[in-house]
Amino acid sequence: MSVLNQKTINHNIIFKGIGLHSGLVATLNIIPAEPNTGIVFKRIDIKDNNIVIPNIFNVSSALFCTTISNKHGASVSTIEHLMGALYGMGIDNALIEIDNKEVPILDGSAKLFVEAIIKAGIRNSDAPIKVIKIEKKIEFIDGKKSISIEPSKISLDIDFELKYDNTVIGSQRNLVKVYESNLTDIYNSRTFCLFEDIEKLKQMGLAKGGSLDNAVVIKGAKILNDKGLRNEKEFVNHKILDCMGDLYLAGYKIIGKIICSQGGHKLTNQLLRKVFQNDENFSLLEIQEKHLPNVLINKSHLKAIA
Repeated sequence: MSVLNQKTINHNIIFKGIGLHSGLVATLNIIPAEPNTGIVFKRIDIKDNNIVIPNIFNVSSALFCTTISNKHGASVSTIEHLMGALYGMGIDNALIEIDNKEVPILDGSAKLFVEAIIKAGIRNSDAPIKVIKIEKKIEFIDGKKSISIEPSKISLDIDFELKYDNTVIGSQRNLVKVYESNLTDIYNSRTFCLFEDIEKLKQMGLAKGGSLDNAVVIKGAKILNDKGLRNEKEFVNHKILDCMGDLYLAGYKIIGKIICSQGGHKLTNQLLRKVFQNDENFSLLEIQEKHLPNVLINKSHLKAIA
């Protein structure tokens, strides 16, 4: 059976934890799904009209996290770390049942999601995968923030740069080839914030569930977390994780090159909306070859996450 075929998990995976922004506890159950199902969220605490599809046009908010909603007002927020894990691990189909409005933040990264997927195992199907191939360069600029996507032969490259006045974060840049690189550092990198921004977030009704257990907090020239950083580029690597998760709202893996400076959830969503405004910008391809080119194999799922 070709590794080009669609994949799901072998058995259910259950998480329970607090939401970063809502402060509400939720139980999340990732359930195997049939080919061509895609990734589907189901709010089981709501009786009717409770299916929410992670699609770029269903993004109802991109303020500090990605929130998706259906036309009846049912929503699920902070989906980006889970979506990034599913993307990187090659999971095409899954039903995700959740009993509240926000995905548990867990440790602030995708590490625990990835470890659980590895433990559950991945099930292949007979259905071929589909990929989105970028045909034209598309760019979106918002002041000092910019993001673009352009054609690539057979890979998804994410070249991400962030710039902070804070001396600990400073300027960081990293380039990841999603189908070739070892993504361990990407999965392990946690969400972060400046200490002085915490009160502002709480005044906005956000970060109610935030703590040093699920976020890196920087105060002046000091990291408040006892064990410091997990890798030397954890800040920009977390932004790449977010970007992967937000890109998966396109519905399929993407072949293209992303270059982003000082972006985030909103900028990625705006770029993808611009891409899909015109059919000439992309092609949707069904891959039917018997063997997958080496550059599309993400071998990181064969190793336990450190």
